[in-house]
Amino acid sequence: MLLVNCQFIIVIFMNGKFCKDLKLATAEDFLFSRLNVPRNTVNLVGSVVTPVNVDQILGLNTLGISLVCIDYAPNGGINPPQTYPHPTEILIVLEGTLRVGFVTFNPDNCLISKVFYLRDVFVFPIGLIHFQQNVRKTNVVAFTGLSSQNPEVITVANAVFGYSPPIDLDVLTRVF
Repeated sequence: MLLVNCQFIIVIFMNGKFCKDLKLATAEDFLFSRLNVPRNTVNLVGSVVTPVNVDQILGLNTLGISLVCIDYAPNGGINPPQTYPHPTEILIVLEGTLRVGFVTFNPDNCLISKVFYLRDVFVFPIGLIHFQQNVRKTNVVAFTGLSSQNPEVITVANAVFGYSPPIDLDVLTRVF
């Protein structure tokens, strides 16, 4: 319980997040306003992902949705191969041109890929490894909608090569 304005209020948590009484809610609980500034894409992969989920907007709690803004550097900036175990992802390009793709599951492992342009929309099915790549000499900005309030991304390279203790080298050399 919380004491607010001389009244005790029951505190409720849903999905591990504070669930605010609507009587106490303000517009700030439903707003994220920092996507208008391009992000610095000078890094190894040439992109920056800005999540807008329940951690940034308290009002998303229990709604089952979130958003990601991705800024891509010119000449090959990528959002590296990754997967989301829970949500479906839908991506729209707001500026520039992207190559996008995903790989179907075993045994076929077929690449489904397309270059798409301003206001084109592409869907990545749940759980499939997918990527995006800037194919032009200009910046790209894209937004991704996710059917989860707090999606958990698995970046393939980080999952296979980026942790300690490492996977035994013999295992990796046999499959890569």
